[in-house]
Amino acid sequence: MIRKFLGRVFSGQLFGPAQPKILEHGAHGVGRDALSACALRTTQTLQRHGFAAFVVGGAVRDLLLGRRPKDFDIATSATPEEVRGLFRRSRVIGRRFRLVHVMCGPEIVEVSTFRGSNPVEDAGERVADEHGRILRDNVFGTQEQDATRRDFTINALFYDPASQEIWDYHGGVPDLLKRRLRMIGDPEKRYREDPIRMVRAVRLASSRGLEIDAATRRPIRRLAGLLAHVPPSRLLDEMLKLLLSGHAAEGVAQLRKEGLHHGVLPLLDAAMGRAAGERFVIAALEATDERVRAGKPVMPGFLFAALLWPEVLAEWKVLEEKGGPPIPALYQAMDHVMRAQAGKLAIPHRHGADMREIWAMQPRFLQRAGKRPYRLLEHPRFRAGYDFLRLRCASGELDPALGAWWERFQHAGEAERAQLLTGEVGPRKRRRRRRRRGPHGAGVASEGGGPPGAQG
Repeated sequence: MIRKFLGRVFSGQLFGPAQPKILEHGAHGVGRDALSACALRTTQTLQRHGFAAFVVGGAVRDLLLGRRPKDFDIATSATPEEVRGLFRRSRVIGRRFRLVHVMCGPEIVEVSTFRGSNPVEDAGERVADEHGRILRDNVFGTQEQDATRRDFTINALFYDPASQEIWDYHGGVPDLLKRRLRMIGDPEKRYREDPIRMVRAVRLASSRGLEIDAATRRPIRRLAGLLAHVPPSRLLDEMLKLLLSGHAAEGVAQLRKEGLHHGVLPLLDAAMGRAAGERFVIAALEATDERVRAGKPVMPGFLFAALLWPEVLAEWKVLEEKGGPPIPALYQAMDHVMRAQAGKLAIPHRHGADMREIWAMQPRFLQRAGKRPYRLLEHPRFRAGYDFLRLRCASGELDPALGAWWERFQHAGEAERAQLLTGEVGPRKRRRRRRRRGPHGAGVASEGGGPPGAQG
């Protein structure tokens, strides 16, 4: 009884909610013109009908950091049903916590109702598993309670487009100025409620140039095993955000530093434990970051293929040494690695199919005679396979001359292609000997050339 009473006191239910620090437009400089048209229209519609409505979370954080948000989320006092009734093109989604997607042409704005605190005691709707992870959480509340329920202080900022004010309940703005990532509440309890927050902490720190607060960081390594209980779809979504952040190299390095990669990429330790594998993974991540920062597309399947390739290569060589034919051995290695990875991070079939195509193309790049190079050029995934080959050359796994040959061949005219083919075709006896060695590559050489693109 006393505990319940104190919970109501400190949650603001008896003596009123905690007051936020309100920053006027002149103190932060973020104008409503920085919002997307859909976000502005959605907040204005909700406010016009008497509901509180704020742009919230990552969009406010990024605007304060001078970044253009990729999407805009809105928090409101309206229930999902009330939001749905105001927007013709909208839909209610979610089971753990119901949200509304409001659609304006191709843009989607996510609208959530303010979440309440102490749902176990007050409503009986919050259900957690044996590790503390919340399974269902459809409890609505006040704006102050909603701010307290958010993960990091820098994600608990509310922007009112009407007044152009920022409402800060937990010191998120000072933390941003100090480049500090700090958890709201007890970090261990918050990680147990949602283990994805550990991966999110690494992603935000690496992509936004933040330092994880000591208390926020302390439990992460000890609680890393909780990621095994997270739905694969949520884990995949957070990992893709990290890998496509433009700071994947720093993000993966910090995942390893915090011990979180065992929960998402368990084979990465083996890959990074070998010098050639580490060079390849780093080259792939740096190339991906260059493409993302340049606004170029990146295939998720290409990224996962690169992260798992060192293990595929190692397994392939082992199977060949046992007497297996090269190509069947490669396919067997691919299957083995994909099965091992599936136990942690369930890569969707569409990405898995891309990975297999990229891997399966690699032996074909060694076949530079007759019509085979022409047929390979016609492959729908040729550019991705070629970019992958160049990464292998850049990391020292293959002779850079092989990548240079294919660069010339794909852009050459017919006369030059004929010369390239003539120059590469040796005696029949030599070709047979090369096939018996296995199609792993043309020999290891020193690194050469800049990192290729991560996807064409």
